[in-house]
Amino acid sequence: MDWNGWISLMTVAGVLITLMTTRLGTDLVMLTALIFLTVSGILTHQEALAGFSNSGLITVAFMYVIAAGIHNTGGLDWIIKHLLGHPQTIRYAQARVIAPVAGLSGFLNNTPVVATFIPAIARWARHHGIPVAPLLMTLSYAAILGGTLTLIGTSTNLIVNGLYMDLADTEGFHLFDITRISVPVVLAGLIFIVLWLPFVLRGRRNNGRQMFGDFREYTVEMAVANDGPLVGQTVEEAGLRHLQGLYLVEIEREGGVVTAVPSEERLRSGDRLVFAGDVQSIIELRQIRGLVPSTEEQPLLAKEAPERRIVEAVVSPECLAVGSTIRESRFREKYGAVVLAIARNGKRIEGNLGNIRLESADTLLLEARPVFVTRQRYSRDFLLVNDTEEESPDHRKSWRAWTILLAVVLLAATNTLSMLHAAMVGALAMMATKCLNLNLARRSLDGHVLLTIACSFALGNAMDKTGAAAWLAHGVLSLTAGDYLLMLVATYALVNVMTEMITNNAAALLTLPIVLAITQSTGMPAEPFVLTLMMAASASFTTPLGYQTNLMVFGPGGFRFIDFMRAGLPLNILCGIMTVLTVSTVYPGGAG
Repeated sequence: MDWNGWISLMTVAGVLITLMTTRLGTDLVMLTALIFLTVSGILTHQEALAGFSNSGLITVAFMYVIAAGIHNTGGLDWIIKHLLGHPQTIRYAQARVIAPVAGLSGFLNNTPVVATFIPAIARWARHHGIPVAPLLMTLSYAAILGGTLTLIGTSTNLIVNGLYMDLADTEGFHLFDITRISVPVVLAGLIFIVLWLPFVLRGRRNNGRQMFGDFREYTVEMAVANDGPLVGQTVEEAGLRHLQGLYLVEIEREGGVVTAVPSEERLRSGDRLVFAGDVQSIIELRQIRGLVPSTEEQPLLAKEAPERRIVEAVVSPECLAVGSTIRESRFREKYGAVVLAIARNGKRIEGNLGNIRLESADTLLLEARPVFVTRQRYSRDFLLVNDTEEESPDHRKSWRAWTILLAVVLLAATNTLSMLHAAMVGALAMMATKCLNLNLARRSLDGHVLLTIACSFALGNAMDKTGAAAWLAHGVLSLTAGDYLLMLVATYALVNVMTEMITNNAAALLTLPIVLAITQSTGMPAEPFVLTLMMAASASFTTPLGYQTNLMVFGPGGFRFIDFMRAGLPLNILCGIMTVLTVSTVYPGGAG
């Protein structure tokens, strides 16, 4: 291996260390690595940008649009309504969840599936008096496992297949090629989930909204005195913008509501003001001449108002506000929403909200304008936006969306069209039949994920071109002594460990060149190793950070980090054992 190979290895190592030790976005880190490899001359610009035109990446993009069409038409609502049923025990409730979720995730991006099921399951659990935590973790794990059932079940399968086609110059896998490997793994995993989660999560009885309690616990209401000194003053002039422990949320005026109150808003006689934060700081408000305690018994925020929504949002690791306080991030100005409360690890954080530094997976209770939900539904800043007052979608169109998805599956399964062409036709049909408009289609595309995937291709190409992958492959072969079963175990372990530390897509794309180099050195067929890699990249159960759906349920479920370690590590090991056994049975001795 020459110096180009060592530079490629050091670049990959730098990417891994940066992703594990900093808050920098994965897309930024990968893009920086791509630029370095191009400027240094290790890759030509055609090689560096090849990922942007890869069929796997383009297929992922069109599948996002198809999934958005299902979600936008309320296509999942019927399933939730008719399949959840009336459970008597927690394990029976889990069984009602895993079947539809795993099945749907085999054909749809699991992010909208989980986002749709979270509020429904929370309401369902409260109605039947069942702990919601085991159900939400079951939801995430079932979605992850279900994604391995087909080639389109997860973006990882599609992009690994795309790079595999490029590097190995092969036609790649068909829609159900992975199914004969994944079905035994999924069945074993789902049975384990039903048996294990209620035991390991016993005592975790968080039921969603109860983590925020009553509005009176963290809000204070005051009124502007009639003909007092504050009448006619702006919020800024009245000294209500920079309070130490509280901040102004909304103003009720003549039956209407002013939300996300701007500093230049002028106060009027009789205005009712709602403040959020540390209620112990109410003495600060009482010292302001012209403010008097509100005499209303019902909290203003408990009343319905068309001007506002009370929304729960889960903070994404990619949110620009992570690491900043609410005040430093200028949350109100940026999002047009006000933070009423913050929950972390299932418990509301008390004290001055303005000084709390946001962390990924924090659950925010927000007061926002109705447009907030529409704008942030596909935002990279929030993993989940839950608005119980959101208008119902037009369910009359849901049958169109399901028909289009079925047609895509049939076209790809029968090889009438390639997976790419079937996804293209499906996405176009979703817009042509008005299951979603062009604006929603654009917003459904996760630019962060797509950019990360495209840039990861460049790192994989560099590893393959410079011989770095072959060098690492020889190291793996020396450790396994060329034994087929041990090489499968090593492949699964390497990819799975990396998946828990960085994104599953990046882990898969960085290790695929190494896996292919191993098969080339031994003369074994690549298929069993690539399929093992796909399974390992998706099996991310041990940490909430390893997979997006885990983060989505982390806040609403009131979980702690250790909960995922205790519940997910045994599941990871089980899936690894089942994958190796199944692959070695389907491909005995590496036979193609």
